[in-house]
Amino acid sequence: MTAMMSFAHDTAANPLDVMEQIVAANEWACDRRSDSEMAAEAPGKWCDYGLYFSWSHEISAMHFTCAFDLKVPEKRRAALYELLALANERLWIGHFGMDADDGMPVFRHSVLLRGAPGASAESLEDMVDIAITECERFFPAFQFVLWGGKGPAEALQAAMLECVGEA
Repeated sequence: MTAMMSFAHDTAANPLDVMEQIVAANEWACDRRSDSEMAAEAPGKWCDYGLYFSWSHEISAMHFTCAFDLKVPEKRRAALYELLALANERLWIGHFGMDADDGMPVFRHSVLLRGAPGASAESLEDMVDIAITECERFFPAFQFVLWGGKGPAEALQAAMLECVGEA
């Protein structure tokens, strides 16, 4: 691997510039804190999601989180950790975790851009769309565990029911 590494710094353009345009086009609230940080809020079916983007120019990587507007009581955190592990088994991209400070569930994903001219608007839109879609899909399971008294496996099974037709 070392023989293939180049010492020339081929870094990507800042993807937050593109992400800022995407957020503005969706008319979401946004706060561009610096060249390396941006926060936004996206509406969802179940709650509003806090989006946070962090760009590292040094390693040409962007870290992204999509946080639920959902507080987890201390006594339910063990059950939620189990649910997060079960949910992560169903994901292809990204993963769920829990913020240790406030106990808020988050969806996380990172994008490596070393050697690329930058991130495309389409790939960034897909990243955010996938995160919100997965958060929306699993939100009922989180609610079942936190407030419905269900165990993690039972909550996941109940939330993953696919309805057919209309009533």
